[in-house]
Amino acid sequence: MSALDVEKIKAGSRRLRGTLLESLADPLTGAISEADTQLSKFHGIYQQDDRDVRSERTRQKLEPAYSFMIRARIPGGLLTTAQWLAMDRIAREFANDSIRLTTRQAVQFHGVIKRRLKRTIADINSAALDTLAACGDVNRNVMSPPLPGLSRVHRAVQRHAEELSAHLTPATGAYHEIWLDGKKIASSEEEVEPIYGDTYLPRKFKAAFVVPPQNDVDVYAQDLGFVTIVEDGEIAGFNVTAGGGMGMTHGDTATYPRLADVLGFCRPDEILAVAQAVVTTQRDHGDRTERKHARLKYTIDDRGVDWFRDEVQRRSGVTLGEPRGFAFVANGDAYGWHRDDTGAWHYTLFVQNGRVSDAGDRRLLSGLRRIAQTRRCEYRLTPNQNLIISKVAARDRSAVDDILAEYGIRNDAQATPLRLNSMACVGFPTCGLAMAESERYMPEFVDKLDALFAKHGLDDTAVTARMTGCANGCARPYIAEIGLVGKAPGRYSLFLGAGFAGERLAAPYLDNANEEQILEALDPLLERYAGEREDGERFGDFLVRSALVPAIAEGRLFHAG
Repeated sequence: MSALDVEKIKAGSRRLRGTLLESLADPLTGAISEADTQLSKFHGIYQQDDRDVRSERTRQKLEPAYSFMIRARIPGGLLTTAQWLAMDRIAREFANDSIRLTTRQAVQFHGVIKRRLKRTIADINSAALDTLAACGDVNRNVMSPPLPGLSRVHRAVQRHAEELSAHLTPATGAYHEIWLDGKKIASSEEEVEPIYGDTYLPRKFKAAFVVPPQNDVDVYAQDLGFVTIVEDGEIAGFNVTAGGGMGMTHGDTATYPRLADVLGFCRPDEILAVAQAVVTTQRDHGDRTERKHARLKYTIDDRGVDWFRDEVQRRSGVTLGEPRGFAFVANGDAYGWHRDDTGAWHYTLFVQNGRVSDAGDRRLLSGLRRIAQTRRCEYRLTPNQNLIISKVAARDRSAVDDILAEYGIRNDAQATPLRLNSMACVGFPTCGLAMAESERYMPEFVDKLDALFAKHGLDDTAVTARMTGCANGCARPYIAEIGLVGKAPGRYSLFLGAGFAGERLAAPYLDNANEEQILEALDPLLERYAGEREDGERFGDFLVRSALVPAIAEGRLFHAG
């Protein structure tokens, strides 16, 4: 579907209503109409089908095995145990007995059939969550450092994330009308979208807060970022970043991943004004004729950072100050137990590729249910698809440890440093954009990569490794030290040399390669890294210093590199 077609659908949707009610009521198909499929994204829903059985169903002259992915919006990834138990029940009752943790600190359910959509969304809302704006051409889930309990700063940043999420939520009443049997207004013409306007944004939009020195949210990959500046123990303000984005299209050099620029410094009370100005500038100047060129990163590259900064300042009434100094050290998660400034404990639990389910001796879904049922705590979802069992009292720590061991889900039972720093998107069989396996294949690939690391004495070395089934980059592979991007079944493009803290793009290294070719390419590079690295030098930094790959900081140079 062309960009102009999508724009017409949005403009004629009556503020995201379309004919969704009619599509849901149609008993002759498990799908919804093509136009409603576009609108459903704004409600947190993607129509999918099981690609494992697509060919067989076509042979039998059956329609595809349609189902839906539902994404719950969870600002900063913070859940009470009651909310987690509600998600657990929904997964077992309506989805595929699993909860999928996303790279935006949200929750996804897969395999929900059409006649269960409304009940599932209603149950999510009953847990004081929602799915509105979890997808679509709007601001999506606002990210925040996943350990807000570690300090007053982190707790304050979580509050800012929640406030920004509320401020940028669409104003339409369509969501409550369609899914929650809310009161219908006489005419959608009475409604106003004060921030998004009649046709919302040209493309999706992502925002995040971060607290240095951890870049756990990968702030440079976001359309809009706020880097917390702490002076004398207090939040002085935020460096504002804009223009990050991961997606590209194979073979199209006009598309590329891009790192965000630092625009300047703002005070805490200026966050909402600055954010709204960034969003409305993109609303009015983003490309609505070509969706591949519609993200904010291209608006900034086309018009220039100085123009964009001036426009944001004009619209917001805020004069951005000179950026303050900061530094990042890593973009992964800190695993295991951590104690905060109030005496509470937090356990960061590795969740391979974000899939919470029971598989053999590793009963992750059941174990987390048991903890939520028996211990006072909170759950925090991380940007790296992991989960933190948070705010655990000192007296309960050993009991939580016992449950982790009983259900076979302790970190030390399953994960090498390489695996702990890996993640993958969903890919096959449900993602309609997937060109290759990702979530289902990544564990096996990490096994083989671990063997290669061990061969060169790198068993204890942490390297970021990420895999996606297509070039959209949902698992942020273009800022991984080892990034794999699917091109066809069993074939990937290999990207190398990103910064360990997400501050530099990876460079294209090998195109359309199979597993054997990828491992053969990595073998001599790891051998040299083991023998020639400097003390504390990261793999990506070594590759750049040794001129084995170029350093790429600007998206427009990505393909030239």
